[in-house]
Amino acid sequence: MLYSKIEGTGKPLVILHGFLGMSDNWKTLATQYAQAGFNVHLLDLRNHGRSFHSDEFDYDLMVRDFLDYCENHNLEKIALLGHSMGGKVAMFFATTYSEKVEKLIVADIGPKYYPPHHQTILEGLNAVDFSKKPSRNQVEEILTTYIPDFGTRQFLMKNLYWKTPEELAFRFNLEVLTKKVSQIGAPLPDNLIFNKPTLFIRGGNSNYILDDDFPLIISHFPNISIKTIPEVGHWLHAEKPKEFLELTLDFLK
Repeated sequence: MLYSKIEGTGKPLVILHGFLGMSDNWKTLATQYAQAGFNVHLLDLRNHGRSFHSDEFDYDLMVRDFLDYCENHNLEKIALLGHSMGGKVAMFFATTYSEKVEKLIVADIGPKYYPPHHQTILEGLNAVDFSKKPSRNQVEEILTTYIPDFGTRQFLMKNLYWKTPEELAFRFNLEVLTKKVSQIGAPLPDNLIFNKPTLFIRGGNSNYILDDDFPLIISHFPNISIKTIPEVGHWLHAEKPKEFLELTLDFLK
């Protein structure tokens, strides 16, 4: 079963994180959604966060994991929010099990195919040798060589934890995610459609959703609104959380 943090009471809202992320990335926003009257479920997807590690990794499996989670927690009519890879999982789930989803929010990812583009990040992560017992600062030094962007490094560093009192480790299953990284870019099959209210939000400085992608998005999600948060990149919810919260709450309510 997937690991989750649950907060608040009311209508269920499930949040799915992106590649190499985890539920903790959404902690502050989850509290605000809970205060607004939602029963918020923050999930760790397989091979991420505190959820189980597996040699198998693709969208079909992540959808099945999520279906098991919904059935185990008696979640029948949910609002579903996913960012990046989590947005793809949300798209696959909503178009396959539309009876379970009342509203869908997708943050900065489209249904199209994305070529692999995480190679440098994965190189940096794989360059860390935990058997040498590096400190947090030493891990960051290694990552800086590969990942100059401070925000991206901090996002990845949140995955560090003490596996033993002497040795750090990453929470995600780096070996499998490195092997299976091509799965992340898989497109939504042409025949999958979700007709209920859908909100796509993109970052104004991000290239994940282009104007040219709108026709494809609308073909899968005809009941759609597409919004742009200006002057933010791919981690739009972290860069401008207030604007993200306002947009999503307006849609959810």
